[in-house]
Amino acid sequence: MKVKAKFPSSTGNTFYTEVRRRVNNDFKKNNRSINADFGMWIKACFFLLLFLALYLTILLFSVHIAVLLVIIAMLGTVCAFIGFNICHDAIHGSFSSSKLINTFFSFLFNMVGANPYVWNITHNVVHHTYTNIPGHDEDIEVATGLIRICTEDELKPHQRFQQWYAFPLYSLASLSWVFRKDYKKFFQKSVGACQNKHPNIEYFNLFFYKFLYYFIFIVLPVLIMPFSWWQIAIGFVVLHLAQGLTMGLVFQLAHVVEGTTFPKTNADGNMEEAWAEHQMRTTANFATQSPISAFFLGGLNRQIEHHLFPKICHVHYGRISGIVKQTAHEFGLPYHENTTFLSALRSHYRILKKMGRVA
Repeated sequence: MKVKAKFPSSTGNTFYTEVRRRVNNDFKKNNRSINADFGMWIKACFFLLLFLALYLTILLFSVHIAVLLVIIAMLGTVCAFIGFNICHDAIHGSFSSSKLINTFFSFLFNMVGANPYVWNITHNVVHHTYTNIPGHDEDIEVATGLIRICTEDELKPHQRFQQWYAFPLYSLASLSWVFRKDYKKFFQKSVGACQNKHPNIEYFNLFFYKFLYYFIFIVLPVLIMPFSWWQIAIGFVVLHLAQGLTMGLVFQLAHVVEGTTFPKTNADGNMEEAWAEHQMRTTANFATQSPISAFFLGGLNRQIEHHLFPKICHVHYGRISGIVKQTAHEFGLPYHENTTFLSALRSHYRILKKMGRVA
């Protein structure tokens, strides 16, 4: 059984104590809620209405096959954006101060093919605690045996080409999630070093909502649309290739770029730095000055602020980022950021290329 990595206790005026004090004071001074503002609600409605419009267009309207495939790819991308902007915040409990509202929007995660309960374990609990720690953070175990992103992984001959084949593999992430990953994570004995013990209701939820998803996106189109089953299957794959590529790229650019680290535990299973300092070394921002990225990526391009303050709705990250950056510099901590999406993508490419070769 794996032993959980332990972070040293923080005492005195630490980075985390100070940055929390400053951020909390900012919200109090400006009389702002840490939860969704009016703009966030507008954005949530926009993505949900766009989802419905695209889905109903695909299901009910006759359009040219080439146009249909474009609309299907758009729906896949919108599904990823719903996950980024709505479900991600809701599962963290940051969308609203109301548990009922957070639960409702968390439920929507089922409608993009993923299980919110499993996500809470793998992401909220494990990834946010043990970020980039080999053997603990399973989020960095991408296509095990095919992609190598840290020196702890065994180097295999085919990985010298991984900077080329990694991106097509990312496109398969969503299909894996729908048919494999949630089941695997749910039924394995542990995620990282955290033991899995599930309430009975979650067994029902896993299978019921998975089959509901299969019905809505596979069975119903077969029954209604004027296409054969294999043509529907092609459309389903196109949807998930678009959704998977969008998800895979955004998640990788937050933790697997130049500058971020993959710290290991010492011989006693302890980490050398406190948790918040660890987050600053393992996490990176990108495209922080882009209003388009801010709108579509649900704050995942400001991953540093998200990891330090997951209970704050992502629409506030831009405002508090200056506080976090200034405090990090005062404490001698890195603040990793790539100015654009493309610069982050190039940095990730270079990491893949480096990790695919002997040092």
